[in-house]
Amino acid sequence: MARMPSAERRRQLVEAAIRAMTRDGVPRTTTRSIAAEADVSLSVFHYCFGSKQELLESVIEAITEHYIAVVREAIRPRATLRETVRAGFQAYWDHVCAHPGEHMLTYELTQYALRQPGFEHLARRQYELYTDTFIELITQLRHDMGLRLRVPVPVLAHYLAVMTDGLTLNFLVLGDETAASDVLDTIADQVVHLVHDETLPVAPRAV
Repeated sequence: MARMPSAERRRQLVEAAIRAMTRDGVPRTTTRSIAAEADVSLSVFHYCFGSKQELLESVIEAITEHYIAVVREAIRPRATLRETVRAGFQAYWDHVCAHPGEHMLTYELTQYALRQPGFEHLARRQYELYTDTFIELITQLRHDMGLRLRVPVPVLAHYLAVMTDGLTLNFLVLGDETAASDVLDTIADQVVHLVHDETLPVAPRAV
């Protein structure tokens, strides 16, 4: 087996864990099955991760990074604020539609952590990470477009995290892409409304 830096090996094991958990479910995924998925020995797994809690936290962070990377790329300033915001949400939504199993896994991880004694903090960390991600994106957008908001950044970030989380679960259950698109349009409109500077160019919403 080829030697590789420990950070790279950890990433390999985390991605293997995501594949195994998406396929088999969190409770049925063992350290042995993750090691097999990554094609490494069990001793390598235990060298990289001291506990299952540590692994699950890395899995949560990795899944979030999967979609936030495409959102960062999409959220570059465009002709209007609404176009910019809507493009960011569309990038996220495209990831949901392309990887529904991965997003379904996030909800399973939440339930698992809440039901497993001693793991509850992982569920809290998961949802804190969602809000932190929106804080990062809003701050980036404020800097790039010179925005002033009607509400504090953490409040808007928490609101958007709650909205997208609920919309994602609703889509995973009902599979209604048209309804999801309409809601994303509404969220984009609301974000634009929460900007102080009324002189910013805002494209009208298509009817």
